[in-house]
Amino acid sequence: MELTNARKLATEYLRLGGHRRVVIDDNQTSIRNWENEPKEAEDFWKSNIETLSPQMQREVELFLPTINRA
Repeated sequence: MELTNARKLATEYLRLGGHRRVVIDDNQTSIRNWENEPKEAEDFWKSNIETLSPQMQREVELFLPTINRA
């Protein structure tokens, strides 16, 4: 099965050591990051995810680990 572009972006970000987590509340998403992350992960986020449309950013966020689940 082919991975979607959003899933590929999230997977690569996490592979680079990214620590951002998604919070899902009333079907709205937001990102939390309590730890410093490697420069590669931060740069990847800024250049490949922050530049996306809000809808595509949300799709990527939904593939990140969430703080909503134990």
